Amino acid sequence: MDMYRLVVLDLDGTLTNNRKEITSRTREALLRYQEEGGRIVLASGRPTYGVWPLARELKLDEYGSYILSFNGAVITECRQGEVLFRRELPPDVPALLASMAREYGTSLLTYQDDCICTETPWDLYVQKEVICTKMKVRELKNFAEEITFPVVKCMLMERGGYLAGVEERLKERIGSRLSIYRSEPYFLEVMPEGIDKARSLTRLLEMTGMGAEDMMAFGDGYNDKSMIMMAGFGVAMRNGQPSVKAVADYVAPSNEEDGVAYVIENMLDGEKLG
Repeated sequence: MDMYRLVVLDLDGTLTNNRKEITSRTREALLRYQEEGGRIVLASGRPTYGVWPLARELKLDEYGSYILSFNGAVITECRQGEVLFRRELPPDVPALLASMAREYGTSLLTYQDDCICTETPWDLYVQKEVICTKMKVRELKNFAEEITFPVVKCMLMERGGYLAGVEERLKERIGSRLSIYRSEPYFLEVMPEGIDKARSLTRLLEMTGMGAEDMMAFGDGYNDKSMIMMAGFGVAMRNGQPSVKAVADYVAPSNEEDGVAYVIENMLDGEKLG
């Protein structure tokens, strides 16, 4: 198997196991890959603050690798901590989404520095995000009035079957000027227009002088599909969504079976995947 210069990794359900941990086998494989000259991009819907602990665990700051956070709205070079790219939501959007969240009966959150900002900190799905990102919670009395700072992403949350309908209604009403998609069945993300992982990876490839053919991408969820399709070698996890597995070049063992490590080890050893 060819050596790819850039490995792009989704986090939850891909890089980490179901306990949100990187296993020792996966860690060693990715450290070895960087030692041999490869670079890593951690590509996630999480805020940048929520990605840094995993980036440090994989020594991305030592090797000069990258974080692509907020589904691509922010790109950070880890050695210097330099933000290479950032795009924010139009200033009227948080208040508009607060009104829509009330209308549709969903929870709503956004982020500021190391805090998750929401009117409903006790909500089950808000707590899922707190556990995942290890961020603090700031309880708001009025989302529309208190979110006066620049915002990169907002997220609406409810059970998946119901949220699918909310997604369609939001796309009909505001989808012409915003990117709207689900990263999990119960997480509906609202991003600046034109933002997704693939488009931001295209920007990073241009900055680094690499092409899509130099890139291997791993993912499991709806928001990974675009980068898996654009990569020179796209890998879906066995635990991934059927539509993601359908477009991948290879389906790896699950995130509970060290699927990332299995593929990276085969690449480093020059073995064929079978």
